[in-house]
Formats: sequence, structure tokens, C-alpha cells
Amino acid sequence: MSQEIWINLPVKDVERSTAFFNEIGFHAVSVGNERAKLAIGQTTILLFPDAAFEKFTGSKTADTAYSAEVIFSIGAESREEVDAFIQKVEFAGGSIFGKPSEIDGWMYGAGFADLDGHRWNLLFMDESKMPKR
Repeated sequence: MSQEIWINLPVKDVERSTAFFNEIGFHAVSVGNERAKLAIGQTTILLFPDAAFEKFTGSKTADTAYSAEVIFSIGAESREEVDAFIQKVEFAGGSIFGKPSEIDGWMYGAGFADLDGHRWNLLFMDESKMPKR
């Protein structure tokens, strides 16, 4: 059995979303407005128009203005990477729902929403400061 996982994500405009993700530093390639492949490390996220996603799932997409269906968490190499990335997100038109800040004395992160309101978290973890059990 294959161990690959593809995450399917509904978007309003595949080409616009592809441009956004490329602008913030991910690698995305679209096939017109039909679909796009977004690669983050070894994870693949496929972007589909809302109608195609609804056809696959047999249900309506979540209204991200009122609810969150998932949060994508991405590891960062440093606090500076978190700060620089969040600046790219703001410049590209994303919205920040969690400004960069320290969490529990050993993590530093920020949260943002992409153009369709899907939520993402960028997190640097300083394991040398992680509490010991």
C-alpha cells in the first residue's frame, strides 16, 4: 500500500491561489483553473475549484468566514524565518490571525489565512528550551 497522502483543498480561483502560494515561497503549478499541485516539503496539496471539491466529497465546502475545517502547521527553521514568511503572506494578500509571538517559552509562531480563508500555522520549536517531563 502506498504511503503517500494528498490533501485536497477547495479554492475559489485556482490560478489566483497558485500565484499566492508561489509568492509566499511554496512551489505550486496549476493546470489552468482546473487544478493545481502545491508541494511543501514532502507533502502534496491539490487545489481544486469549489465545485469539483464538492463533487468529490458529496458535500458543501466549509464557509471559512465562519468556521475552520483544518489548520496546516508548517515547521520553521528559526524565529527570523517565521517573521520573514509572515511578511510575505501579508504582502501577497493573506491575512494574519496570529501575529508572530513566543508560545510557552520554547515555541515561536504565527497564524495566517490564505486567500480562501484556509488557516495555516508556521512554528519554530527550540527543543533545547522544551520542558522536560
